[in-house]
Amino acid sequence: MNDIIQNILVFSALLVAVGFLVRKFIWKPKKASSKSCGSDGCGCS
Repeated sequence: MNDIIQNILVFSALLVAVGFLVRKFIWKPKKASSKSCGSDGCGCS
């Protein structure tokens, strides 16, 4: 029984890690509205 729970935990952690990597590096993030005061990306508005 412990083997089943351990496998479930390992596979769920693997899915979370792969999902994070896909979201971080493969999906293109949505462009934020360009309401900045300059072109250096400081984030001031």
